[in-house]
Amino acid sequence: MGLIKSALRKPISILVLVAGLFFFGIKAVTTIKVDIFPDIDLPVIYISHPFGGYTPDQMESFFGKNYVNLLLYVSGVKSIETKNIQGLTLIKLTFYQGTNMAQAAAEVTGYTNRAQAIFPPGSQPPFILRFDASTLPVGQLVLSSEKRSNNELQDLALVYVRAGFSSIPGLVAPAPFGGNARTIVIKADPELLRQHNMTPDQLVAALRVNNQSTPAGNVRVGNLNYFTPANTTIKNVEDFGNIPLFTGGVQNLYLKDVATVEDGADITNGYVLVNGRRSVYMPITKSATASTWEVVQNLKKNIPKFQALLPEDVKLSYQFDQSVYVINSVKSLLSEGAIGAILTGLMVLLFLGDPRGALIVILTIPTCIISGVLFLSLFGQTINIMTLSGLALAIGILVDESTVTIENIHQHMDMGKPKALAIWDACKEIAFSKLLILFCILAVFAPAFTMKGIPGSLFLPLALAIAFSMITSYLMAQTLVPVLANWLMKHKHKKTEHANGNAHLTQDERDFLASGIPPETEKDTWNQHERLLTEKPKLTRFEKFRNRFMRFMERCFPKRAPIVIVYVIGGLALAGWFLSIIGRDVLPKSNAGQFQVRIRDVDGTRMEQTERNVLKTLDVINGLVGKENVEITSAMVGLHGSSYSTNPIYLFMAGPQEGVLQVALKEDYKVNMDDLKDRFRAKMKEVMPNVKLSFEPIELTDKILSQGSPTPIEVRLLGKNKKQNEEYANKVIEKLQQIPYLRDVQLGQATKYPAIKIDIDRVKAAQLGTNMNDISRSLIAATSSSRLTEKNVWVDTRVGLSYNVQVEVPENQMTSPSDIGEIPVAPNQGRPLLNDVATIKTDTVYGENDNVGALPVLSVTANISGMDLGTATKDVDKAIASIGKLPRGLTVETKGLSPVLTETLDSLQSGLIVAIVVIFLMLAANFQSFKVSLVVLCTVPAVLVGSLGLLLLTNSTLNLQSYMGMIMSVGVSISNSVLLVTNAEHLRLQYGDSVRAAKEAASVRLRPILMTSVAMVVGMIPMASGLGEGGDQSAPLGRAVIGGLVASTFAALFILPLVFAWVQKKTSTQSVSLDPEDKDSIHYIAAVDQVNHA
Repeated sequence: MGLIKSALRKPISILVLVAGLFFFGIKAVTTIKVDIFPDIDLPVIYISHPFGGYTPDQMESFFGKNYVNLLLYVSGVKSIETKNIQGLTLIKLTFYQGTNMAQAAAEVTGYTNRAQAIFPPGSQPPFILRFDASTLPVGQLVLSSEKRSNNELQDLALVYVRAGFSSIPGLVAPAPFGGNARTIVIKADPELLRQHNMTPDQLVAALRVNNQSTPAGNVRVGNLNYFTPANTTIKNVEDFGNIPLFTGGVQNLYLKDVATVEDGADITNGYVLVNGRRSVYMPITKSATASTWEVVQNLKKNIPKFQALLPEDVKLSYQFDQSVYVINSVKSLLSEGAIGAILTGLMVLLFLGDPRGALIVILTIPTCIISGVLFLSLFGQTINIMTLSGLALAIGILVDESTVTIENIHQHMDMGKPKALAIWDACKEIAFSKLLILFCILAVFAPAFTMKGIPGSLFLPLALAIAFSMITSYLMAQTLVPVLANWLMKHKHKKTEHANGNAHLTQDERDFLASGIPPETEKDTWNQHERLLTEKPKLTRFEKFRNRFMRFMERCFPKRAPIVIVYVIGGLALAGWFLSIIGRDVLPKSNAGQFQVRIRDVDGTRMEQTERNVLKTLDVINGLVGKENVEITSAMVGLHGSSYSTNPIYLFMAGPQEGVLQVALKEDYKVNMDDLKDRFRAKMKEVMPNVKLSFEPIELTDKILSQGSPTPIEVRLLGKNKKQNEEYANKVIEKLQQIPYLRDVQLGQATKYPAIKIDIDRVKAAQLGTNMNDISRSLIAATSSSRLTEKNVWVDTRVGLSYNVQVEVPENQMTSPSDIGEIPVAPNQGRPLLNDVATIKTDTVYGENDNVGALPVLSVTANISGMDLGTATKDVDKAIASIGKLPRGLTVETKGLSPVLTETLDSLQSGLIVAIVVIFLMLAANFQSFKVSLVVLCTVPAVLVGSLGLLLLTNSTLNLQSYMGMIMSVGVSISNSVLLVTNAEHLRLQYGDSVRAAKEAASVRLRPILMTSVAMVVGMIPMASGLGEGGDQSAPLGRAVIGGLVASTFAALFILPLVFAWVQKKTSTQSVSLDPEDKDSIHYIAAVDQVNHA
């Protein structure tokens, strides 16, 4: 009350404070960091260790398992997952929540450095990346050209574009995707080598001794100091062909006689296709503290500068921009807020017929929202999709505070009081109730501070956004609203004598007159006797409605016990049934106009064939949606180059048989994405029956929540017996394929990768004058690249950069096992060939060795179409259980989004229970009665029934957003209950009659409860409709609020008075105080009080 009094006495000060709040709030809006997600603490570190040429088995044995043994010493490690493919070991370390990740990263670095001692010679230190939500790409910077190869584009991207990223604050980008590192390639001709009795390794040796990087000395001549550089490094690419392949005599044999020299690129392992053409792109990421929106905008501003550095035929563009989700959310907030505010004002106008009062309510909304942003900024939060959801939800609640105040002012002005007195009495009357309501709503979101993991990271910013806006709204209702009401509202009451006595009064008003209670006892500053006796009768439409409502309630009160029992039992039973049948997801399904699909051919398929598969896939997509409706497509085909060890962290590719295609449709093309995917699957089965498809997350929301899982359903099979794992995996696939709504069911690893096994006979090799070293080095140079065995570099003086030089045999010269057998393996001899010392045969091996800890693991992956994740998880568990008892040593785990779903909903459910308990205890402390607290909470079953019912009717699921709406509905329903019960309890203590008190409280609080509920429901309609940008993500939240509010309003008006009358019927009107000097206490002793006062 002191707050209200201070505001009324110093209104200019209030305006100054509000103006200051508004000014600094606007400043915060322009400076606060804008991001897609709040800071999500993902305790994950990736280690990427390339070692060219090693098979998956070798990578697992030499690197993967050694890493696991050492990294177990790192503090806080929860799990270690490794992927081993040819030339790469990728390790994912997950830590327990609360682990100091800076210390963990330092320990990981230390142990990986220690591991170098046990790795094969030539191993370089790995790349270590602290992975969190900010690590995920927010777009792609694409380089395309009609004339240039992807390798040329790769070099341009590295030299001219990526080097300039340092000028853009917060921008981070891994190496470009799609090209290979520029390399001086010496292509040996096997037939010419055989003619000259040479091995490929002899070319490598000649290259080593003729192209060296050596330091320069110093010679001091007189007073000068001279450098002594020598031309040990070849200057021009053409000069490599003049390297002599003899050390004495008159033999004229040069490198150009047995090989060709090209200024080319490393052996192609993969490439990128943009709109079907080979191109290059760089995934754009940001530092953890940078704003996504600012980074993307600054990058777009600098694109012309980068474009000017590139040749005219190279086009630079930014595609797959993920930052638009934030802007779409901001647009939705502004549009929904504006529509909600206007509709709310219309509701106030409809109920009160006061446009000035409606204006006051509308003015408080932007003030509270902007102030909420200010406090979010002060507490280190960002504008992201969760805080925006909180602010959008808060718009509906903000109406409650101001609307109740304006309505109560009208009630007191209708009593005939002067305007200033009516405003003072109205604000004073509900001041404590509103404070209690504020605490109740804040208590609903208190569990956000105890939630851990991803749910906690997502829920806390949302809760803070609502809390800051609510606190500001309460302060505005206690200060700004009474000030504006004094200045803007008109007093329409006119006193006229009434000749017909008190016939026009309601029964309650006549009872009040007959009671003879003086105004002092009534604690009212205005004489109601005079108003009731002299006011002219005037029944408005609302008063007629209230009379009909009270007549209906009169018939219900005698039957209150059975009505309440049926309500409680029926409500809880119905809520339980709804909970058992409603679908469950982590977040609402979105119908975004883009998707990502992994195309997988037979294990070991050449990347050239995979490229053709991708192009056929593009034709299928163009046929389904129309080429004119495709904005852009981007595909990665095959493996990443071994020079770019970070790239597999962002997009893992298991082999040349895989291609990952991203498709963005035009904004104006509307299609149901699930239907499109099913039509796409059907068409692909006709066109390429052997190709497997698997749709993967493309939106950042799904990527973060999945934490690396390629699909929402992933069944992991862990066991040391790989054959047993594979047999059981095939059984799981068979069972999952029987579930009608599962799609893309397949094994996640290549287990039948083709191999040409070379079994060298060491004894025979020694007898023929060669050894394992000569054989292996010649074999590597012929089938791969000498770069894997010996480093050699050349400097391009034009750009000042060094490039690898390597010897290799052209791929078209090695096309069969017999070609491999013809490789010469002994220097300066026509024989032996590889055939003479080795047995060569074809076989199959694992193309990918995955492990969790020390155990091998296979993954069965599946997508979901037309079903919620919760139901799918249950059906998958049942399908696995139906296979029977697990073989000894085999463990089955359900991964994907299922663990995140369980963690999220369990956290929210326990949080809701904690919130209700906290509210119950707080109400009990306020009312000094556990029974009254239970009465207030009796509307909660109605909230659950209403929210769940509307979600079911609109085919929505129970997810993070809808749960937020349900929790908010609980808070608002309790606030309405507090309004009514506080008044009812006050009247019961006055009248000594719970029935009469319940009736009068229901009559008095009918209008404010209806106004606040209808206003909030109307304010939520834009959000619930899901028509705005990204509206399908927030629509379940609005629907849960509307359903819960409609049902709880019904319960508050029709059930709550009955519950109060029934529960409080025999309750004493005396206080529970144990103080004998307290006059309201049953233990009051007048004599003691008199003695003490004497």
